[in-house]
Amino acid sequence: MTNKIHTTKGYHIIRDWLAVQDRQPFAFQEEAWQHIINGESGLVNAPTGCGKTFSVFLGAVIQYINQHPTDYHSKIKNGLQLLWITPLRALAKDIGRAMEEAIAGLGIQWKIGIRNGDTETAEREKQKRQMPEVLIITPESLHLLLAQKGYPNVFSTLNIIAVDEWHELLGSKRGVQVELAISRIVGLSVMHYRPEAMSSEPEVTGDEALLMAHSLHLTSDYENVPPATGYSPLTVWGISATIGNLDQAKEVLLSSLSVTGKNTGGENGIIVKANVKKNIDIESVIPDEIEKYPWAGHLGIKLADKTIPIINDSRTTLVFINTRGMSELWYQKLLTVAPDLAGALALHHGSIERELRTWVEEALHAGTLKAVVCTASLDLGVDFRPVETVIQVGSPKGVARFLQRAGRSGHQPDAVSKIYFLPTHSLELVEAAALKEGIKENLIESREPMMLCFDVLTQYLCTLAVGDGFIPPVIYKEIKATYCFSDITEREWNDILYFITAGGNALQQYDEFKKVTVIDGIYRIISRRMAMRHRMHIGTIVSDAMLKVKFMSGGFIGVIEEYFISRLDPGDVFTLAGRNLELVMIKDMTVIVKKSNATKSIVPSWNGGRMPLSANLGRKLREKFNEAFEKNQSLKQKGKTRDIELIALQPLFDLQEHLSHVPRANELLVEHIETKDGYHLFVYPFEGRLVHEAMAAILAYRISKITPITFSFAMNDYGFELLSDQPIPVDDTNVYELFSPDDLLADIQRSVNATEMAKCKFRDIAVIGGLIFQGMPGEKVKARHLQSSASLLFKVFLEYDPDNILLKQAYREVLDQQMEEVRLRNMLERIQQSNIIITFPSRLTPFCFPIKVDSMREDLSSEKLEDRVKRMQKQLEK
Repeated sequence: MTNKIHTTKGYHIIRDWLAVQDRQPFAFQEEAWQHIINGESGLVNAPTGCGKTFSVFLGAVIQYINQHPTDYHSKIKNGLQLLWITPLRALAKDIGRAMEEAIAGLGIQWKIGIRNGDTETAEREKQKRQMPEVLIITPESLHLLLAQKGYPNVFSTLNIIAVDEWHELLGSKRGVQVELAISRIVGLSVMHYRPEAMSSEPEVTGDEALLMAHSLHLTSDYENVPPATGYSPLTVWGISATIGNLDQAKEVLLSSLSVTGKNTGGENGIIVKANVKKNIDIESVIPDEIEKYPWAGHLGIKLADKTIPIINDSRTTLVFINTRGMSELWYQKLLTVAPDLAGALALHHGSIERELRTWVEEALHAGTLKAVVCTASLDLGVDFRPVETVIQVGSPKGVARFLQRAGRSGHQPDAVSKIYFLPTHSLELVEAAALKEGIKENLIESREPMMLCFDVLTQYLCTLAVGDGFIPPVIYKEIKATYCFSDITEREWNDILYFITAGGNALQQYDEFKKVTVIDGIYRIISRRMAMRHRMHIGTIVSDAMLKVKFMSGGFIGVIEEYFISRLDPGDVFTLAGRNLELVMIKDMTVIVKKSNATKSIVPSWNGGRMPLSANLGRKLREKFNEAFEKNQSLKQKGKTRDIELIALQPLFDLQEHLSHVPRANELLVEHIETKDGYHLFVYPFEGRLVHEAMAAILAYRISKITPITFSFAMNDYGFELLSDQPIPVDDTNVYELFSPDDLLADIQRSVNATEMAKCKFRDIAVIGGLIFQGMPGEKVKARHLQSSASLLFKVFLEYDPDNILLKQAYREVLDQQMEEVRLRNMLERIQQSNIIITFPSRLTPFCFPIKVDSMREDLSSEKLEDRVKRMQKQLEK
């Protein structure tokens, strides 16, 4: 790399500005700035709180100053220079604030704009008249921008696309949205900067060249935008915390640049790594008494009093809870345990109304809050410098997520990130020990990119058709350049075009599925009604219908999922945003409530599901069991000391070893236990609940081939249970065969009702792909009606169009995501190389007890479940 940056005017201005604040740039920031002014693209990788944002933002500023050395401080209305894509609305305000402070300090006349679902209509109109130099935008709002007439003008001056928190978007359909948007903007830039591209390729005929010219047709919708001449070619930069597949993450992000034919820096772009050591101090909160028969979920809240000294000793503390329902409980509990926190304790999660969330974020910045109980809504990049401490309640289920949350504290490069791990059941202490080890070894999880998401592509093509329209040869070349659609075939492409124009083979009789009209080779949506419906449903996050919750007096509180509220009757009391609310009625998709002084209330459960244990954390967990009975001398020889968590759990391990066995890393434990409920088979692969759910079904199917038998299933992240009313024939003679990876795909399809699972998955795909209309604002279609519409379409495709690409996608997603087929196969291959230990305990063991309790949750309320569990614990401890 030619190190010219130190000689540039832009660099010296930035350096002087930082010096006034007694700061100086990090080496990785300077490296990124150099690559940016060289016109290269890449990915910046740095720990949370180390200045990742400025590594790209100030690079764009330096580039701008270098291009306008004499009038950079006075030049106005420059058009869009930097497009900043962020996954969360909560990040936009914080990033915008940091950028505005820098711009003001440097005396540059740039405007910083924000565009997301919270942006007021007046601000959108203002942006339409005059684009700010920096636009901070979510993937969904970026696609809405592409649905506007004359959108190419918006990007005609653009120099840099920056994708913040790329590790969070990768591996999701929102990440695919980003890939597609980049491919379109890059495609436009090719023609802005290389007009010869329109005629340089032999396959582009005269007619097609005219069509390509149309795709660049610039209308006068955007005023005062200077022409593209004199601007640098477009570059793309990602900003990412550490993930396991960093090279692949870079490849996915920069893939679309291949359409430019330009070297993106290095062979496939640059990775700039920050060699900044982030010190993390992890401390487990050990319960006073270790339950030998643990069960999930109940212990954490009982340790609430242990968090008060932590909160009191810190300036500000974030208390991370894995689910929104539990965060409501924790907020109430902390106020009960420490009433003096009233006014200094806040609650933050995605279902709380925006104004309250914004108030919490502002108060965190100002340092006026002592603690905030939050969910993943505060996971990412927000810079709250007053935060000194993080408490993680329950396992985060992955090393990367734990590091991300730890980084919320000590949000400065030289500050220590302090995080406490508070278990929700005693066995989770092993996960705490495994997390510490995983962080030491830098075992960061990978995020696998999604491939061939035809539902997102279908939505995207309709988005372009709503705007200026599109020409298939142009767009096919662009989408083929993306990582997600690099393997798309011409047949699949033509199927999608046929689908959006004619409804495909199965739906061609119905006009509502003929969305796109072809006029002179240009694909457009000409129906205003169809265009409006499409704009309202751009996005890839599909959840159950959310109902607004309002007081009778009119104040807005938040949102709640339809399936939860539909189970309540008027007069029932539930908790939302830390308040007890009495249900009055449901009217026009709005839940009308009034305040309640009731001491008991129902805590909402949101359908977020539970996060499965990551493969990396599962492996470290299995290894930790090796140390449970290892002699201190042996540990010393390996340079280790016994973990405080394992010392605390020794009584539980002793009981497990006495009744059955504690499996080592190279062992699989299988327990046969007979109780009054029947015959139980417990298996402990430690591979996460999704893999265990699939494995339980496969094992049940394979056993049923030996003898006619029926089962019920239960599972958690550590293992699974098969329960039958007759002995289960699993022994030394057949156990390796039962856990064989042979014929796995066929057995998956036979063992679980793959069609039913695909039908459920198809609902989301149909919504994203625009097959199902979710209703107008205030007239949303109920979730059960959406499901029935999806089921009907599913049956139609199955019968009349079995090769439909959206149908095939539903089956593929079931295998890849819901059943984690690759991880399942890896597990079975590992088991073939392991010792399988079969034991016959006389009663339930500490390891199987939490699985048994999970199997009872469906039939019992939380209070009845707790009473029943306590009785079981007493009987087992006699």
